[in-house]
Amino acid sequence: MKSEIKLESDLVQTKNKVRKRAKKGKNTPFSGWKENLSGYVFIAPMFIGTSILVLFPILSSFVLSFTDWNFVAGYENANFVGFENFSKLANDPLFIKGLIHNIILILAIPITLILSLGLAVIINKYVYLKDLFKVIYFMPFISSVVAVAVVFQVLFHPTKGPINQFLQAIGIENPPGWIADVTYALPSVMLIMIWTGIGFNLIIYLAGLQNIPKELYEAAQMDGANALSQFKKIIIPLVSPTTFLLFVTGVISSFKVFDLIIVLTNGGPANSTITPVVYLYQQAFLELKTGYASAISLVMFIIILIITYIQFIGQKKWVNY
Repeated sequence: MKSEIKLESDLVQTKNKVRKRAKKGKNTPFSGWKENLSGYVFIAPMFIGTSILVLFPILSSFVLSFTDWNFVAGYENANFVGFENFSKLANDPLFIKGLIHNIILILAIPITLILSLGLAVIINKYVYLKDLFKVIYFMPFISSVVAVAVVFQVLFHPTKGPINQFLQAIGIENPPGWIADVTYALPSVMLIMIWTGIGFNLIIYLAGLQNIPKELYEAAQMDGANALSQFKKIIIPLVSPTTFLLFVTGVISSFKVFDLIIVLTNGGPANSTITPVVYLYQQAFLELKTGYASAISLVMFIIILIITYIQFIGQKKWVNY
């Protein structure tokens, strides 16, 4: 019996010593360093790439916006000019014109959302082969923007384009000049934005619609609600978080429209499709005014930040979570 008691006491002491050592090991600053090191190794490629390609350019752009640095000159030739670039921007008619054009482009976002939601409701309820239609509508979104722009250059050609040839065939003698006309160039860009954006919004809306409980539709039908009433009272409120997400991302993306305009119109004709991003490109890489272009980017960042903040404040009144 005494030997058994001694063995048990020895086991208890051994366990206590092991626990104390484990606690001491946990409290040391280098405990678990192997696991931490492996984690740092895994995130290192992404962190280094993001730092070099994103963080460093952002910081450099912020610093250069207060200088008159030329793109081909070294950093040592950058002269500090304070807020001179920003004062020039406030009186730059071309930048203000581009900003107005960008505000007009934002109008394409709600139109895209309305069309996308309508198509999503129709496909979700009344159409067979839903996956086929998803692919069809999603194809423009995943297509190359350059390819899309080249195709619409042909379609919108003022004399040889299929669209104007069709309009002339049905009796319209003077069809629009589309991208060659100062009046119709920007609406033409908006049409392409709507056409390419419907697919992505449609997929997101379909996901939101499929999360609406069927019991709500059944209860509404029992109360005598028609399809329009169900759309107003059930669908619109319950997909409002999805609408808010798509609206915010759509507004931000409208300020980044660059490749479509560069390939389609290059900001013309007569600067009728110029936007701040296109103007930034012209100043940075054509005029080589990198400091001035950096000031444009900083101003656009602040404008987008303010618009996004206003959207987040306003969503409290119409978004239902």
